[in-house]
Amino acid sequence: MSSNDIPASPSAEPASVPVDSPFRSERTDRDEAPQYVLPLVVHIEKAAPPARTDALRTAARAVLVMLSDERSVGEGEWARVMRDWQDARIRKVVRRARGAEWRKASALPGITVTGEEAEVRVFPPVPLDGWPKELAKLQVSGTDLDDPEPPAAPDPAHPVLWLNPDLGMSAGKEMAQVGHGAQLAWWELSETERKAWREAGFPLSVATAEPGRWAELTVSGLPVVRDAGFTEIAPGSCTVVADHPALRRRR
Repeated sequence: MSSNDIPASPSAEPASVPVDSPFRSERTDRDEAPQYVLPLVVHIEKAAPPARTDALRTAARAVLVMLSDERSVGEGEWARVMRDWQDARIRKVVRRARGAEWRKASALPGITVTGEEAEVRVFPPVPLDGWPKELAKLQVSGTDLDDPEPPAAPDPAHPVLWLNPDLGMSAGKEMAQVGHGAQLAWWELSETERKAWREAGFPLSVATAEPGRWAELTVSGLPVVRDAGFTEIAPGSCTVVADHPALRRRR
């Protein structure tokens, strides 16, 4: 469903998050800036929907591909709006499309990222009230996907985005949350670490943590996503921990 959320803070919030960070739940100067949202559209055909975990992984990779694309940095054509988006609150909205809707969305400037079967197209940020008509009319609901078979265990040699086992979220909501987690990890990496991850094709896993493991992860010093509470769950809820090996080694 709707995922117009804000990843709120790393776990050591009072000590490590700047006053103007987008990852705080209280109001800051960033709220006075023009607000943007990063649209993600998942391709869901009735007869052949993607597996849930595949869609989650693909959404997280789509965010990373957008952040690292040459058009998003430096003097690239999307760089200004990417900076404006990241200077305000960090919002992502996941919508679904099929058939002609997907073809029309695919014609807009953006990047389509594929997984095993999933397809997710990510677009440059748009104003909260300025969506292109081809995207504005797409449904937010209807992204309740399932895994037909249990997903493989995550590979600890690659980044793992751990989901909170105590929260029941729609697939669309979770897609936005893992996107937030991937973005937090990206921000904390060095340029060398980013380059290595990008050149490897952004390998990552998404898995729901066991309750005991989740408790350890949230106090580990790894990046933690805290939801703003706009949809589905309570404000301040911890949704994702971004467990990147490079960040793990620093803790």
